[in-house]
Amino acid sequence: MYSGLLIILIPLIVGYLIPIRKPNLLHAINKLLSWMVYVILFIMGISLAFLDNLSSNLMMIFKYASVFFLCILVVNLMALWLLERRKPWKTQHRQEALPSRLHMALDSLRLCGVVVAGFLLGLTQWHWLTYASQASEAALIFLLVLVGAQLGNSSMTLRQIVLNRRGMLVASVVGITSLGGGLIAALLLGLPLKTGLAMASGYGWYSLSGIVLSDAFGPVIGSAAFFNDLARELCAIMLIPTLVRSSRSSALGLCGATSMDFTLPVLQRSGGLDMVPPAVVHGFVLSLLAPILMAIFSA
Repeated sequence: MYSGLLIILIPLIVGYLIPIRKPNLLHAINKLLSWMVYVILFIMGISLAFLDNLSSNLMMIFKYASVFFLCILVVNLMALWLLERRKPWKTQHRQEALPSRLHMALDSLRLCGVVVAGFLLGLTQWHWLTYASQASEAALIFLLVLVGAQLGNSSMTLRQIVLNRRGMLVASVVGITSLGGGLIAALLLGLPLKTGLAMASGYGWYSLSGIVLSDAFGPVIGSAAFFNDLARELCAIMLIPTLVRSSRSSALGLCGATSMDFTLPVLQRSGGLDMVPPAVVHGFVLSLLAPILMAIFSA
């Protein structure tokens, strides 16, 4: 029963405890992590091609991803709007020129292309592709070791996390309300509540949620989790510049775990330098919670 939990937590802890002194080595790990994302998504696409009743399952993936995305997004934004009303986040910053949102969106959509490429290869039904599930598990373990090393050797200290109240506050609201949105989506779709909670625990970390939930619940749920979390990132890229003017908490919370990496440049240019520390803390906390909660709800 707890084997899935151990498969996730043990590599994560091992990686977290590995001290990395050389900046070049840490840079190499970060680069390797990016490549592993593509490898895992490619394998996930292959697994999709081996599904029975393929056409009906693809419709199911789209349905699950859409319902989860809308439920989590609405609940998140309502809670973050209330937070902004009760505890306003004031600033004198004026928006800077933004990086190309179209270019960033295309970078995200490229990940979908990798899944499609794996899917097309899987349609050939070559015999050696039947080992995709074993390959995905090995890739997952290696990915989690790299993720643990990245988190353990980040510049964030426990003191910095605890002292940044805004980042912790927004992360707490997003963390709790996302689970509420996942429960609502599970009820609407007739899914087990634990499955809904597991899908809501990705917090926008599509590369991890897709492979973890594919391993636990199968490629339909895993693919739905991937597209749900990818849609969150794309939505954040498009809405941050508008949201940050009326609700800075909403602009930050919408990013989920990506606020400390992919969406950070948009947050910084839209909201100013004072947006960066809360964004890093917010992303760090959710990145730490995501694999743990997914492991618990998938066990």
